[in-house]
Amino acid sequence: MPLPSYSQSNQTRIGHVHLKVSHLERSIAFYQEVMGFTLTQRFGQHAAFLSAGGYHHHIGLNTWDSLGGAPAAPGHPGLYHAAILVPSRADLALFLRHLLSVGHPLDGAADHGVSHALYLRDPDENGLEVYWDVPETDWPRDQFGALQMFSRALDLQALARL
Repeated sequence: MPLPSYSQSNQTRIGHVHLKVSHLERSIAFYQEVMGFTLTQRFGQHAAFLSAGGYHHHIGLNTWDSLGGAPAAPGHPGLYHAAILVPSRADLALFLRHLLSVGHPLDGAADHGVSHALYLRDPDENGLEVYWDVPETDWPRDQFGALQMFSRALDLQALARL
């Protein structure tokens, strides 16, 4: 008999990401100034929680096991990136223009057919994806209806003009 799966509910979501960082104040500044999150709570000098839109927290930061540490070495297991969904393509454009205005570099940008994504890194080299979901009615599908995602260059100039 198959086990019931909580992940099959269309109400299941990833609620937040909690990151080990090497310097709390630097990370708080990045997530506020570059990413646009609001500090909602601090736990002393070693942890903080940030939010978008008034939620209790979307991002947790702590130095409990990582104070002063180096970023994870390339080629080792770990988080590839945390993905932050914005509600519209216009919001993605606004974020791109903000990144350009503060001079924060992009690692890349992609059109995946189902989403348009911007990739960057935080001060501890944690990967971040800021993306917009293409409406499901426009997702690429083959003749049998199977989803056909891809990775193509995203036109950043066109996006920035929105």
